[in-house]
Amino acid sequence: MIPSNYLEKVYAGFLGMNAGIRLGAPVEPTEWTPEIIKDVYGDIKGYLKEYRTFSADDDANGPVFFIRSLIDEKRKDRFTANDVANAWLNYSREGIGMFWWGGEGISTEHTAYLNLEKGIPAPLSGSAETNGLIMSEQIGGQIFIDTWGMLFPNNPGKAADYAEIAASVSHDKNGLYGARFMAACIASAFSAANIDSVIEEGLKTIPTDSTYATIVKKVQEFHERHPDDFWKCRNYLEEEWGYDKYTGVCHIIPNAGVCVLALLYGDGNLARTIEIATMCGWDTDCNAGNVGSIVGVLAGINEIPENYRQPINDFIATSSVSGYLNILDIPTFVKSLALLAYELAEEVAPTSLVDSYKEEEVYFDFNLPGSTHGFKTDFPFKTFLKHNQRQGYTNSGVLEIFLDRMIEGERSRVFYKTFYRREDFNDEKYKPTFAPKAYSGQKVSMKILTERLRGNEFYLTPYVRSTYNKELIELNKIVLLDNEWQTIEFTIPETDGTFVDEVGIIIESPSTLTNRAFGKIYLDEFHIYGSSNYSIDFSKQSIEFLSVTPFAHHRGNWQLKDDAMIVESETDCSSFTGHYYTRDGSINATITPLSGCHHAIIFRAEGIKRYYQVGFYGNGNVALHLQDFGLSLLTSNNFDWVYGRDYNFEVLVRGNNIRFLIDGKEIINFNDSRYTHGMFGFSMAERGSCSIKDIKVKT
Repeated sequence: MIPSNYLEKVYAGFLGMNAGIRLGAPVEPTEWTPEIIKDVYGDIKGYLKEYRTFSADDDANGPVFFIRSLIDEKRKDRFTANDVANAWLNYSREGIGMFWWGGEGISTEHTAYLNLEKGIPAPLSGSAETNGLIMSEQIGGQIFIDTWGMLFPNNPGKAADYAEIAASVSHDKNGLYGARFMAACIASAFSAANIDSVIEEGLKTIPTDSTYATIVKKVQEFHERHPDDFWKCRNYLEEEWGYDKYTGVCHIIPNAGVCVLALLYGDGNLARTIEIATMCGWDTDCNAGNVGSIVGVLAGINEIPENYRQPINDFIATSSVSGYLNILDIPTFVKSLALLAYELAEEVAPTSLVDSYKEEEVYFDFNLPGSTHGFKTDFPFKTFLKHNQRQGYTNSGVLEIFLDRMIEGERSRVFYKTFYRREDFNDEKYKPTFAPKAYSGQKVSMKILTERLRGNEFYLTPYVRSTYNKELIELNKIVLLDNEWQTIEFTIPETDGTFVDEVGIIIESPSTLTNRAFGKIYLDEFHIYGSSNYSIDFSKQSIEFLSVTPFAHHRGNWQLKDDAMIVESETDCSSFTGHYYTRDGSINATITPLSGCHHAIIFRAEGIKRYYQVGFYGNGNVALHLQDFGLSLLTSNNFDWVYGRDYNFEVLVRGNNIRFLIDGKEIINFNDSRYTHGMFGFSMAERGSCSIKDIKVKT
């Protein structure tokens, strides 16, 4: 049976994982020895750096995207390593993001990816037989498995089995034992009494004579003899189990020792556990992330200190091929994870959970304790945002906006960020790319309740912000009523080829210095939904994170020139953007073939290896293809096309029907039911170049 507090425990585990990753990431490079970490930061008690927006990280990418194999393969009877390998290939752009592309024979993940591309199937792609023992036992075996443990609460054996299957795409031997151990620890933490019992449950799932089990037991024994000084244990690991004995870039065995050390000396305290894991050095973000997952689940949501939770603000950036999915709202993600767990357990999910999750829309209900869904303010001096568990439109939980003595002329923006740019980040780590979460033509609604304590009334103006020129597009001002729930609704206006990066409200008051506005506004059930109608003007786009906004590129050289996106490639290549759950609609673009024989529009793309494409395919030919880990021809027609001429491509999809028009003339009309939704983009199946401009999308 899935426990009644399951959703909150998953939330706590995922927040704990990300708190650990964020704490450990700045001191991950090998220059940061424990001695230098201690010299610079002392006894760590909080995040080491303040980020505008924390970078994407492989330690979060893997847990978020590799479990999608369960969704994408649509099979519950049999789960295989090949299913997970498909997720690797479908969501990872070659050489960019997702994991560390350190080179074949150096990075285990890079090596495994290349093996898969060469046709070496999983689990051979990650086996010691294929890659050698050292390569197969690097740390990646255990750092991508957190969500497998969260999917199977109180079932450490099953969590271990699934984690092993997933890890076998890239790892073997002790690499697999680490996956089993960590997933089992997370699964057992849902009801365990203490950290000792968690570790014992993890040990039950791996061979007792393995090196991995041995180091776990050795650290346990050392802790029993020296329970009050983790530095002594860290010195012991350096002397007996260090990187000089377990080679490669980042071997799993020394880091397993640090994880168990941190769990034991942290003794169930989340903050202290991730702090110890970070101070111990080696692979700090991986180790702190793993133990953060375990202790987050064990301790629960109320034991995550605010100094670790608040900077996360319920948001992480990821770096898959889907820019839409890369803007990850943590409460929404853990709800999807929980629903998947109920499905796998063949149990009925609570109605409250089912009603609070809308996969194809942005929907925030603030029901999870402490949830903020990434909302921000531009005026923190006068506007404080926090979660309020007592209030709520229909359920408990709202975003509380506290307004401190505002006067006429002061304006405070409170908003959800719907699009991210390079300027939002401090560094280039893992090259995230983004597609908007909100588009022109979509509806926005929210519930608002005002509690005015002093001063004149509050005014509220819905607005969106253009990411191109930062202009605020303000809609009609509303006078808020006191102590009465109001529904605020508006349509996102046309943005003329660019996108909105903020959707929110502007709060004002005509109050005077002698009677300043003081009070609260509660926000609930924030919702972005409905059909969109927008364009992409390349004169208003930029190249950021090696991609043209708002696209994510897989292979090829994509540049901006003369208000167009130009692609040149020596191989097949593709590029993706748009709402990941787009179903019916139309896509228009002007395509100018410059060289090569294949130039196509992609639509209903679930990833790099799953989509439809239609366009020029050989001289005098137009073809509709299905990409499903290999192109297959659906239908074709004659069409004489020439290099250097502009052609208007239009794809119309409704249900199973696909229509393709060139310059207004229907060339293809075909029915197929393989894919029902997805991104759009452009592709060339072979060497070539072309120009793309004047994109219009209507859904």
